[in-house]
Amino acid sequence: MSEATRLDDVCTAIVDCEHKTAPEAIPGAEYGYSVGTPHIRNGRILLDAAKRIDKETYLRWTARAVPRDDDLILAREAPVGQVGRVANGQKICLGQRTVLLRPEITRVDPRYLHYLLLSPAVQEDMASKAAGSTVPHLNVKEIRELPLPPLPPMAYQAAVAATIGAMDDKIAINERIAFTADKLAAALFQGCSERSPYLITDVASITMGQSPPGETYNESEYGLPFYQGTRDFGMRHPRHRVWCTAVTRYAHANDVLVSVRAPVGEINVATEDCGIGRGLAAVRSEKYPHVLLHALSSDNSVWRPYETNGTVFGSINKKQFSQLKLSWPSEQRIDELESQLKALDDCLRQATEESRALAALRDTLLPQLMSGRLRVRDAEKIVEDHV
Repeated sequence: MSEATRLDDVCTAIVDCEHKTAPEAIPGAEYGYSVGTPHIRNGRILLDAAKRIDKETYLRWTARAVPRDDDLILAREAPVGQVGRVANGQKICLGQRTVLLRPEITRVDPRYLHYLLLSPAVQEDMASKAAGSTVPHLNVKEIRELPLPPLPPMAYQAAVAATIGAMDDKIAINERIAFTADKLAAALFQGCSERSPYLITDVASITMGQSPPGETYNESEYGLPFYQGTRDFGMRHPRHRVWCTAVTRYAHANDVLVSVRAPVGEINVATEDCGIGRGLAAVRSEKYPHVLLHALSSDNSVWRPYETNGTVFGSINKKQFSQLKLSWPSEQRIDELESQLKALDDCLRQATEESRALAALRDTLLPQLMSGRLRVRDAEKIVEDHV
């Protein structure tokens, strides 16, 4: 093991994004991506959600540093400490409040440094250093001086990175499967020409959320899973984080969860019976839940009038919700469409659930491997059973 060190001791460059404003997305541009803090999640750079930019914008925004394979992009604003690795020749530029880290490959394996920065101890350290009355953030000096534990020999670093990386590779494949299934389902719904406007209450029921007393919430899995707003929303299905022992408003499996407070119109789908707080509504169709999902998500313009409808933040109440009109398939087409959409949505759900299980396993193994409590060969056997 080497001595404990600082982040700038194992990087040949640490470059902060100097731009004060983010670049505008350019319709039709395909040259590169602008990656900001919203596009770095769970150790990955989410290019599908990033802004597309043209070559001129890319060159202007990479004047200080051109990200290259094995560079790391660190978010220094909430969520502080998220980090993703550049790979496969991705043409990306640093968005606001991100920092480029270029590992010194003679001292640290770039993949190992990536996982080291994601380890609980380092994440907690970054979170404790984050300052700011409104939005917590790290300054570049704190990032440079971030303490790191002693580094093991390069061979051990590479072995740990390969073991954990096998799970991340499978997660990446699942993300592409889920993304493709989502796009195919959206295109399938949009391609159905036999649709007419229907009042939402003619095709679905609406349950507005209600928030129980705060003391009934817990993170110990007592009661039902509970969702207050969009904080726990995923690509399609919410993540478990909070439970409640005194739920007053319910959603059931396959109900569409819709945000009724800013951001109005964000959508997920319940995977089981759960409680919903006042930031959400549950919309239900017993016979056509998949058609309902895509009818609600296919046209964002229906939510636009309510984005700034509150005194400070946008909101939509039950009366307004009940007056929404959805583009609904004809009786002749709807059964076939429901079946086709279900197949694609089931594919997406299977991929995302497998990814969450792999991510949980990764997060369990990572600190044990970093500390040496778990041997690499034992971790390899565990990973082989899951990928």
